[in-house]
Amino acid sequence: MYERFIVLGDSFSEGLCDDFYPGTHRFRGWADRLADALASQGENFTYVNHAIRGKLLNQVLELQVRDALTQIIPGKTLVSFHAGANDLLRPKYDGALIANLYKSAVAQLTNAGAQVMLFTVIERAGGSGRTADRLASRFASFNVHVREAAQANNAIVIDAAEAHILQDRRFWDADRLHLNPEGHRRVAEAIKVHLGLSADLTWREPLPPARPRTKVADLWEDLRWIQAFLLPWLWRRIRGRSSGDGRSPKYAEPLRWIP
Repeated sequence: MYERFIVLGDSFSEGLCDDFYPGTHRFRGWADRLADALASQGENFTYVNHAIRGKLLNQVLELQVRDALTQIIPGKTLVSFHAGANDLLRPKYDGALIANLYKSAVAQLTNAGAQVMLFTVIERAGGSGRTADRLASRFASFNVHVREAAQANNAIVIDAAEAHILQDRRFWDADRLHLNPEGHRRVAEAIKVHLGLSADLTWREPLPPARPRTKVADLWEDLRWIQAFLLPWLWRRIRGRSSGDGRSPKYAEPLRWIP
């Protein structure tokens, strides 16, 4: 099995909104959970996680991919690459440029001797209207490029379309962008099954039916979300700031990982 697991990307791979490790402000995340399973396969296993919230694709390439290329053990390294989702939300999104950058990164990692693991994104998570339609079109086009990159480089694809349960808002944090602890756990379990580390398919089981919600409750929740998450996000955009500014990777150097 793999002797090293390297994680590249943004908040999804950093593990944002999962549980904190006791006594710290460091999120666990699906990648740490997967590292637990990989570490149980051999004594020499090491783990690297360069992912930082808010990073755009070009930033992941310039900083994270650059460092990862020096850390790959040819033939013995699994590299998780999930980047580009933040670009999809930007007004000046350039689909052709993103596709070229994405495919270049996957090719570099593969040529360095890594087995690369890629992720598609959920194409439509509710909503209607022109904005929702435009975003859904971007997400669908992005997924085409992910699958093309995977086919060209014999990469593993973790397909969001197969995880229908993640449409349930109860697997997501209050910010509506990041998985909550149960969401992270289920993603880790799904990947373990995909990699042959587990045969447990209970991650697919839906939650019990949710209680009916009133329109007033939905409106109140929307207002709270606008105040707590949307307005701060817009304020950062206006100032040219990112939630990841000044942050360092969780594990920038290979770490002997103990499950």
